[in-house]
Amino acid sequence: MDTWRSFQTWWENHPNAVQAVKYALWVLLIILLITRIRKLLKRTIPAIQTRYKSQKAVEIFGYLLVILLSLAYFTGSIKDFTLAIGLFSAGVAITLQELFLSIAGSLYIFAAKVYAPGDRIEMHGIQGDVIDIDSIYTTLMEIGEWVSTDNYSGRIVKLSNAFVFRGPIYNYSRDFPFIWDEFNLPIRHGSDVEMTQQIIMKIAQEELSAFAMQSKQSWQEVVKKYYIENAEVEPTLALTITDNWLQFNLRYIVDFKKRRLTKHRLHERLERAIEATNGNVQTASTTLEIVRIPLTNEKPKA
Repeated sequence: MDTWRSFQTWWENHPNAVQAVKYALWVLLIILLITRIRKLLKRTIPAIQTRYKSQKAVEIFGYLLVILLSLAYFTGSIKDFTLAIGLFSAGVAITLQELFLSIAGSLYIFAAKVYAPGDRIEMHGIQGDVIDIDSIYTTLMEIGEWVSTDNYSGRIVKLSNAFVFRGPIYNYSRDFPFIWDEFNLPIRHGSDVEMTQQIIMKIAQEELSAFAMQSKQSWQEVVKKYYIENAEVEPTLALTITDNWLQFNLRYIVDFKKRRLTKHRLHERLERAIEATNGNVQTASTTLEIVRIPLTNEKPKA
């Protein structure tokens, strides 16, 4: 009984400590509630994308509840609420700027659909596939660096969501999951130009026609959504005559995840087809060819 009275006396004589205990209990309750709801959503929602977005929405809602609770508790004893908000804003601007920018960035990412898990993006000079977006960070499986073209490097990179406000974001798959690619094929002077064109376009049509057909509908949707002119999605070939060779430039559209494999298949088939021409078409390279050694009339000295 004496212990209970002592506790009541302490409780009444230390209002600040009581408020702190109540605040901590409320925060703990919110955390437990959010954790419970996230686990419930994980068990009950079968669709991966819907489950992921629902869990993130609940997490962000929990952050907002904690922020509102903090405002309610720590401004209750200040009569001038405007002054409290000003002091709080100044503190946030100085100490928690990056945190709140990241939270705002996550809200912007989901609301504006800047990118989503599964998209391939480039942000802050880093390329990769988005594998997670939380309230603070975007997590990427990195592409490039010491490996060539579109291969994974194996590194997982976390970028602050605040970067969405600080620079451009290149999305390889949002709205239009195709990209244009090209390569140059150098052919020696004297080769059969018409035969070369036929070989390149025949192989291009066989390898790339599926991408062209798939991309047409997506491109029409992009044209309707944005102020952009229509574009050619079929493979195109251009010829440039240089001092060293005839340069054939093949430009085509391809699935953003199959760029490297497609280019490999095109090069492989073109090499075999050119070899089958029995010298009518020959590839060129930057080599030095000695055509004739000039003769001199000088007699050797005795």
